[in-house]
Amino acid sequence: MSLRYLSIRIASAGHAFFAAVMIWLGLMGLSKGTFVPVWQPVPKWVPAREPLAYLCAFISLASGIGLLWRRTAAVAARVLFVSLMVWLLVLRLPNFFFETPVVLVAWTFGSTAVMVAAAWVLYVWFASDRDRQRFGLFADDRGVRIARVLYGLSLIPFGLAHFMYLDATTVLIPRWLPWHVAWAYVTGAAFIAAGLAMTVGVFARLAAALSTLQMGLFGLIVWVPRVLAGAVNDFQWGEFVVTCALTAGAWVVADSYRGTPWLETGSRSREA
Repeated sequence: MSLRYLSIRIASAGHAFFAAVMIWLGLMGLSKGTFVPVWQPVPKWVPAREPLAYLCAFISLASGIGLLWRRTAAVAARVLFVSLMVWLLVLRLPNFFFETPVVLVAWTFGSTAVMVAAAWVLYVWFASDRDRQRFGLFADDRGVRIARVLYGLSLIPFGLAHFMYLDATTVLIPRWLPWHVAWAYVTGAAFIAAGLAMTVGVFARLAAALSTLQMGLFGLIVWVPRVLAGAVNDFQWGEFVVTCALTAGAWVVADSYRGTPWLETGSRSREA
């Protein structure tokens, strides 16, 4: 067996962070025997919940490890992409027709869609020529463009939630920061603007990078101090985990714009 197939394959910093987060999620799920926050909420009608929770954890762990190795990266990305896409279409999309409020439904849909977009980008990066011939747009540059749009659309409900649930947003802002309401509005508007920019392909690389930075700063400023202080309940711990996962997914999507001018607009941006 050639040693190059056993070597570590890191395509970008976002790729490495995403793989590490998936490994973390997998270990967390296996240790607790329940769905980690990224896979939640799970509808009550879903059968065999405990075995399914272990399966999700195993997929997260195995895919995270597989993403780091040259020989297994493409398979790991494909398995993760398919499993997350099934989760999105079967357990998230129907909620738009049966659940309320719409903004929260869209938020949960968007959080899963960010992970789908990241896994899709990674699969295209690692796909072989055979994959591209067999799976078409799912494994070529068209897939990356669709993943970017999916990510962009996901940001819009994130921003809307800041406006619709202002009190829940402002209470999370650290006390040492002034103008809590203003920060809630500004960050919400930034998510919406970034989502629209990426959807239409205007300043898309800048929008992807800034939205990733905003998610990362939110985790560092809001959640890390609380976690280190042991001042989080189960719900807040889940929010911290989701923030880490979304930041990792966003980072991968942002990395997909490497080589694209920061202020690119129009068709050239969409075809990057």
